[in-house]
Amino acid sequence: MSLRFLRSGAVVLTAAAALVVTGCSSSDSGSDGGSEASSSAAVESTPAPPGLGLAQKLACNPPKATPGPASTAALKIGTLLPATGSLAFLGPPMEAGVNLAVKDINAAGGVLDQPVELVTGDSGDTTTDTANATVDRELSSGTQVIIGAASSSVSLKVIDKVANAGAVMFSPANTSDEFTCYQDKGQYFRTAPADVLQAQALSQTMAEDGVQRVSILALNDPYGTGLADNTVRDLEAAGVPADQIQKIIYDPNAQSFNAEIDQVKNFDPDGIAIIGFEESAKIITRMHEVGIGPSDGKLVYGVDGNMGNALGEAVGPGLLAGMKGTTPLTQTSGEFQAALKELDGDLIDFNYSGESYDAAVLSALAATAAKSTDGRTIAANIIGVTNGDENCDSYQACLELLNGGKTIAYVGKTGNLAFNAAGEPSVGSYGILEFDDSNALLTPTRKYVSVAAQ
Repeated sequence: MSLRFLRSGAVVLTAAAALVVTGCSSSDSGSDGGSEASSSAAVESTPAPPGLGLAQKLACNPPKATPGPASTAALKIGTLLPATGSLAFLGPPMEAGVNLAVKDINAAGGVLDQPVELVTGDSGDTTTDTANATVDRELSSGTQVIIGAASSSVSLKVIDKVANAGAVMFSPANTSDEFTCYQDKGQYFRTAPADVLQAQALSQTMAEDGVQRVSILALNDPYGTGLADNTVRDLEAAGVPADQIQKIIYDPNAQSFNAEIDQVKNFDPDGIAIIGFEESAKIITRMHEVGIGPSDGKLVYGVDGNMGNALGEAVGPGLLAGMKGTTPLTQTSGEFQAALKELDGDLIDFNYSGESYDAAVLSALAATAAKSTDGRTIAANIIGVTNGDENCDSYQACLELLNGGKTIAYVGKTGNLAFNAAGEPSVGSYGILEFDDSNALLTPTRKYVSVAAQ
C-alpha cells in the first residue's frame, strides 16, 4: 500500500493507495429521507456504477458568490442545529462549538468593532417543517450567516431559500457528495469533508481488519446512498470482488428491519457496515436477535450518523461491544474540550464541535477581510481566508494579521482547512472509534486518520 504523510504526520490515503484487503494494520494513537423512499430493501447483486472522485466532481465549476453592497450592520450568526429529531444527539456539541466561537470572537473585539449576535434555532429533521420555520425566523431578523444543518437532507430542504436571500449557509456536518456541485449561488460552505472521503476511511478500517465479504446497510437519503455507493467503489478498488459486496438500501421510517437483516444473515458477510441514524439501534438489536451483532463476534462498523454515545444508550447492555466506526473528527485539545464543557457541563461527545467553531470563526474572518457584513460579500471571502499567505490559528491572531494588511490561512480546531472551489475541505480527518462492553465509546484508544481527495 502506497502512503504519503501530511506535515502533521497523519497518514493520508491517496488515489494511488489501493487498499490491500488481505490485511494491513496500524496501531491506535492516543439524514432523514431526502431521496425516493422505498418500503422494502433494495439488494444489489451487482454493484452500482463507480462513484466519482472529488476531482471529477469539481469539474462542474462550483458557483462563486457575487459580493453585495457594503454593510456595517452587526454580524448576526444563526444556528440551524438539531435540538429535536433523529440527529438530536449531535446538537449539543455543535451548539457548544458555535457558542464558544462567538464568545472568543467578541472577546477579541467582535466584527468591525461590534459584537456578534447569536440567534439559535432548531433544525428538527425531515419529518417536520422545523427547519423552514427556523430559517424564515432567522432571515427575517436580518441574520447574515446560518450555521447548519447537521442532516444533509434537511439542508437540501432550505438551501435554496437561504442562498436566494443572500445569506451564508455553513454546515459543520453535511457530508453528502450532492453539495459539491450544487447550484447554491456560491453561498453554501461546509467544514465537514464530503463522503467521498469518509468512504475511503471506512473502507480502510475494514481492510485493516481483514474483511473480504461485506454487507452494507444504508438509509435511503442522499447521505446514506452516496456514502454506500462510494464505499462500494473503494472496496472494489481494494480488490474485493463485486459478488462479495451486498448493498441494501432501507427506509429509515420502516416499522421493522427484519427482512433486510435476514438478507444480511443469509449473505453471511465477514463485516457489516451500517450507514444510518437513530434507527441503527433497532437494526443492531435485531442483528443481535439473529446472532450477527457486534457482541456476537461479528465485525460491525458505523459512521458519523450513528457513532455516538447516544447509540449505546438506545440498545441493550453490551450489545455494541467491539463495534467500530468512522466519523469526521479531529484530535481536539483538552483545553478546547474543557472550554466547551464550561458552556455545557453535560457534554459527553465532541463530534462536530470543532467544525461548528470553525464555521463561525471563518464567517467572522470573511466579514472582517471584506469590511462588510453583507451575506453575499461574506460568502465571496470565505474561501480566501483559508488560502492566504499567513497561517493563524485563532480569531485574535487572524484579526491582527488582517488589520495589518496581510492575507490569512485560518488553521482552525479542525486543522488546515484550505477550502477548494466548492467551499469545502479537500482533506478529511476521521476518528476511528470503538464501543466497549458497556456500550461507551473508548476515548483513550481513538485513532485518527487523514484522507486526501482523489
